[in-house]
Amino acid sequence: MSASAPATEQQFTNDNPAPAADSNNNQIPFNGPATNGSIIAGYFANWKIYERKYNVTDLALQAEKLTHILYAFAKIEENGQVVLSDAWADVEQPLPADLAINGVDDVADQGENVHGNFKQLYLLKQKYRHLKISLSVGGASWSTNFAAIAADPAKRQTFVQSAVKLVADVGLDGLDIDWEFPNDDNEAASYVQLLAEARAALDAYQQQCQQVDQPRFLLSVAVPCGPDNYRKLRLSEMQQYVDIFYLMAYDYAGSWDNVCGHQAACYNCPLNTNQAVNDYLAAGVPSQKLVVGLPMYGRGFSNTDGPQCAYQGVPQGTWEAGLFDYNCLPKPGATEYTDMEKLASWSYDPNLREFITYDTPEVISAKCNYIKQNNLGGAMFWELSADRHPEDPRNLVNAVYNVLGDQTDTVSNHLQYPYSRYENVRSQMA
Repeated sequence: MSASAPATEQQFTNDNPAPAADSNNNQIPFNGPATNGSIIAGYFANWKIYERKYNVTDLALQAEKLTHILYAFAKIEENGQVVLSDAWADVEQPLPADLAINGVDDVADQGENVHGNFKQLYLLKQKYRHLKISLSVGGASWSTNFAAIAADPAKRQTFVQSAVKLVADVGLDGLDIDWEFPNDDNEAASYVQLLAEARAALDAYQQQCQQVDQPRFLLSVAVPCGPDNYRKLRLSEMQQYVDIFYLMAYDYAGSWDNVCGHQAACYNCPLNTNQAVNDYLAAGVPSQKLVVGLPMYGRGFSNTDGPQCAYQGVPQGTWEAGLFDYNCLPKPGATEYTDMEKLASWSYDPNLREFITYDTPEVISAKCNYIKQNNLGGAMFWELSADRHPEDPRNLVNAVYNVLGDQTDTVSNHLQYPYSRYENVRSQMA
């Protein structure tokens, strides 16, 4: 059906999970912009509730200072179906009162109700109406099937319908697509078509719900900052469908390199954020759609004398080899350094001969000034569980808010989902 055609309740059911987009991708006129101020976004990874014990209640401690949450990740099956990667964490687990936003024990029941993280996120949205939640699909682990799905009209339609149905079922505000990465122009063209149909289906669902006077459901993409990857994308075609481009402005250096490097430098390095920003702008992406990613982790190198020096191996890391959560840095015995010309920081332990590249609050603040000076859309973190406590002076969300918080995005979230499969979402948790 056309995205601008009238929709009825029967068109959005479990048998026909989302209105199909037509090939013309007709646009619906929505009132107001997708954003009206600086974005402060962060990824919430569903697997962090386990060993790291980072829950939605931890996220709530800084909900006033965040504008967007990207819920990572939904996965994609070979037929194009988008499914939850951990149903227990996402929609099934009844959480005790101390892990509930409303302070009330969640109880498993006989009805079809959402529980788990998505119930808590809905309750969080009720409390903080400026906070928008998007479902992020793919990521490094689940991008394998994107190319085949995007190239196949039937699979593409399955992807779009199932993704929009998930957004509508669990009470979210948009869809974030993280395809890592299209390999050639054919895949880039298929990506544009996938985005066009996703945009049309989100708009059609919103029209069906008779909410065209409400803020538009968001469509965002996580995109690379390495020229070899982003120069393959059809960015000027993508941008007409995409509200936010989340620049993955990190992992510029790592264990794949011959020498130690800065993993998130803004300037004067072989890979750097400023080059990527300028290239995206030159390709036709509006500045306010560009959101600069910031790492909440460090990459370590062993047996080295520091930046641009050879190394041998990587240290053990916090949870996996070579990677350290920001809240563990700098390690005892290490000295912290900053290069304000590159906008890069790191620590070095001369006894261990260990170099770790990460962003300090000073560098984060300087990057946020860069964002303001260039009229960019805001900042994004991968990922929020690794930050220090909000009361810690080295907390990175606070560092961003201190610079961008004078005019953050206040576009309201969505609370009405009349066709959700879950009774408590349909009733707004009443």
